Amino acid sequence: MTEKMTMVKALNTGLRASMDQDPKVIVMGEDVGRLGGVFRVTEGLQKDFGEGRVMDTPLAESAILGTAIGMTFRGFRPVVEIQFDGFVYPAYDQIVSQVSRLHFRSGGKIPMPIVIRIPFGGGIGAVEHHSDSPEAQFALTAGLKVVSCADPHDAHWMIQQAIESDDPVVFMEPKRRYWESGQVDTGSTSLPLFASRVVRPGTDATLIAYGPMVKTCLESAAAAAEEGIDLEVIDLRTLSPLDLGPVIESVRRTGHAVVVHEAQRTLGLGAEVASRITEECFYSLEAPVQRVTGYDLPYPPSRVEEEFLPGLDRILDAVDRARAY
Repeated sequence: MTEKMTMVKALNTGLRASMDQDPKVIVMGEDVGRLGGVFRVTEGLQKDFGEGRVMDTPLAESAILGTAIGMTFRGFRPVVEIQFDGFVYPAYDQIVSQVSRLHFRSGGKIPMPIVIRIPFGGGIGAVEHHSDSPEAQFALTAGLKVVSCADPHDAHWMIQQAIESDDPVVFMEPKRRYWESGQVDTGSTSLPLFASRVVRPGTDATLIAYGPMVKTCLESAAAAAEEGIDLEVIDLRTLSPLDLGPVIESVRRTGHAVVVHEAQRTLGLGAEVASRITEECFYSLEAPVQRVTGYDLPYPPSRVEEEFLPGLDRILDAVDRARAY
């Protein structure tokens, strides 16, 4: 069955499906219950599943994650909501020192089926600490899986697949895409959780993105097509582990690659992707891999955030630079 819905609704229906299927799935976080979350992703869940399964917590991210860790010891599968990306840092110690290590430290005896939902990225005119892109900090932490949905269909299915995982998953949700609608096939999905996909085939260059930048790359590809340039767009979907099979295959055909993300340039995911492309596609590349990213500075005030965020013009300029060789 296919239904048109926003990403918020798709995440909500995905959480509902998981909670219906497994009574050990628990949702917890600041204002997730009565309010339904600041973005209303968990709206109605407490009413339908009760306060014992959808729990409002104190404003204490470290305590939230610490409690979730303890709950896994009793067989629960906690889904933790971090209200905004910039609020995750008080819980960083729990995530990288405990959540990421306990399965390995216990020789596989203690699974960590925790999903940490983080609305991330900018584009909504928010105040300071509400528009960060911390994904690379978690992707470089061994023991954590990191994924990001880019459209409602993926949001609906990826959240369910993340909840089913016995490994901890940091689930990055592009907040600027929350209210955009798309078709969701609620009957089935064709992709596993840790797989990238080609969302637009092309022949002249490859655009590689994830989360909020996938749509921006699709818009750039549509604009380029008007000038006779055929761009392929790949949604990484999984940031750790990276699935670069489709990327390598694409770049070997097109000879040009542009990696796009909102996070700062230095040591961002784009650097790793560009390095791996260079290693695997050196003799196919006709130009250096280009990166289009945020700048190496704290996220700016909302009045100038559009100057910080990668947009159509910057992406197409990178394509032109690559094709100029």
